[in-house]
Amino acid sequence: MNLKKVILNSIIITLIGISPTVISAQELDPILNDLIHKGLQKNHTIKSNRIESEQAKVDQQMAKSVFLPRITFSGSYTRLNDDITFDDDTKALLIETQKLIIKDAIGLPFNSPFPEDIPLQEAANLQDKNILKSSVDLDWVLFSGFEASHALKASKHKESSLHYVGLAEADKIALQIIETYDKLALVKASKKVLTTTENYLNEQTFYVKKAIKNGLATPISRKKIELAQQQLKAKQIDYEHKTTLLIEVLHQLTGEPKANLRLLSPELQLFAFNAASDTKKRNEIKALEEAEKATNYKAKMEKSNFIPKVALKGHYEFIEDNLSLLDPKWFIGAGIKWHVFDGNSSRLKSKKTRLESEKLKEQIDDANEKIALSITKAQLTYEAAIENTKVVEKEIELAQETYNLVNQQYKNNLASINEVLDALNDVEKANFKLQESFYNERRAVTELLHAKGILTY
Repeated sequence: MNLKKVILNSIIITLIGISPTVISAQELDPILNDLIHKGLQKNHTIKSNRIESEQAKVDQQMAKSVFLPRITFSGSYTRLNDDITFDDDTKALLIETQKLIIKDAIGLPFNSPFPEDIPLQEAANLQDKNILKSSVDLDWVLFSGFEASHALKASKHKESSLHYVGLAEADKIALQIIETYDKLALVKASKKVLTTTENYLNEQTFYVKKAIKNGLATPISRKKIELAQQQLKAKQIDYEHKTTLLIEVLHQLTGEPKANLRLLSPELQLFAFNAASDTKKRNEIKALEEAEKATNYKAKMEKSNFIPKVALKGHYEFIEDNLSLLDPKWFIGAGIKWHVFDGNSSRLKSKKTRLESEKLKEQIDDANEKIALSITKAQLTYEAAIENTKVVEKEIELAQETYNLVNQQYKNNLASINEVLDALNDVEKANFKLQESFYNERRAVTELLHAKGILTY
């Protein structure tokens, strides 16, 4: 009997010992913290968000580059079917004009014949048939009508919005990992109880067999032990299945090897939480506010299409010989472009964007209302979890006292083995409920921290 008493008491010590330590609400288990950061590095949605943020930065660079000069080098070769020349009448007119100028220069009268020994120059071609060109062009926007500046600001706010969207997504991933980790801790806690119960049943089987052999017990007592062992086996299988599933989920969320995850021994550590802690603006709200600012600047950008644009244009030809008589070697000039009427396209685009901004305002109001409700709900859940823990602790106290009484009666042959098993089962259930209450309390605190925007990891 002394050995049975030692074993039975060891169960109670084990069950009582499964109680969590208390840590600050702003602290997490280092292993859990590491898993969260691995999960954030692995998550495809967060990676996609980072790529979108990089695209927004590129949009900013593109907006700035509008004011950088565009310099283009070009070259070409063209062969015409023939030279482009003046018509015969114009050629004759040019020859006669040339003669008049020469006679005037040498002092001959107007009506005198032209000296035959003086050569005349043929009229130059307007364009030779072989055309080889090499040139450089300059295009430089001096004033974009504020379109580029508004586009730059819109891109900056879009980048900020994407940044906060990424932080909000990171919070969701962290919550999933924390919840899965806590579930694994709850399952591990149940394993300790199952192991101790198994040890007790194995020892109890030995004593029941011995009692049956000595005529002090019936085979029914043995069957009751066997039933309890079978029920325990079912619980152990359920434990293995839950553990496998939770490890699979953690592996998918964090990318941590399953072999490493199987070595984890998480515990349900309660948070020391101050329910009166300040509330901060959630990342979801910040993302919507930045998106609203981005749409406002986008609307201004589209509306600025009606403001005149000023640009500088320059051109220089490197090969002068192949230019036509009408082509300049170089030129530079400034121009203005003014969209007076574009078929209401810009106005309608601007209106559509302003409506998008109004929609974002409604989403912000809706999100604020839902967050306020979630804070209240999490607060109430937290308070209920604390009270529930107190209730379960009372249940454990009653179950332990009942067990001690039945155990004493059993030792004095005043109670059956069935009653002892029932009393032990009640202690086991009460301790399971306590672990579940600890789990619910951690969940409530985590949700409340997230709702208040002060979840750190």
